[in-house]
Amino acid sequence: MEEQATTTSNVNEELNQGIDINADENAAGTSHLNEPVAEDNQLEKLQSELQEQKDKYLRLMAEFDNFRRRTAKERIELIQTAGKDVIVSLLDVLDDCDRAEKQLQGSDDIALQKEGIQLVFNKLRSSLQSKGVKAMESIHADFDVEKHEAITEIPAPKEELKGKVIDEVMKGYYLNDKIIRFAKVVVGK
Repeated sequence: MEEQATTTSNVNEELNQGIDINADENAAGTSHLNEPVAEDNQLEKLQSELQEQKDKYLRLMAEFDNFRRRTAKERIELIQTAGKDVIVSLLDVLDDCDRAEKQLQGSDDIALQKEGIQLVFNKLRSSLQSKGVKAMESIHADFDVEKHEAITEIPAPKEELKGKVIDEVMKGYYLNDKIIRFAKVVVGK
């Protein structure tokens, strides 16, 4: 029996040398049962971080899409009502024109008619100026292709008017210092 116990212990030793099972985490050894669990925790942690980042990305995309829709809607509303302020200020001038028209039909005094029409023109100019519209001064200025559109060239009556604007066929205008209409001019050569 002693021989059998020695043989069994020899077989157990041979088997244990090939397999290193260490069930006690506090015991020294090369393999621990806790290591695979740590890898699972790290994998789960990375997956949860990935899911969190995907969620943040989707929320950010949805927020951006809402922002884009809102700004597009605001832009359309702004474009539709952009001229409202100017038109409302011009309605006063239109009312003055209607009153002037009635006066023209009822009166034969040319001086009063001229004065009334001049008042309407001045009111129109002041309304446009209050909105940022300013007339371009072109006569006797150097011809500038950035501001002027040459209709024709004529011989300059004086030597100093060569290359300058002699006549203005249609006035140019600025809106808040930006050209909204080029002046159509006659240039001396």
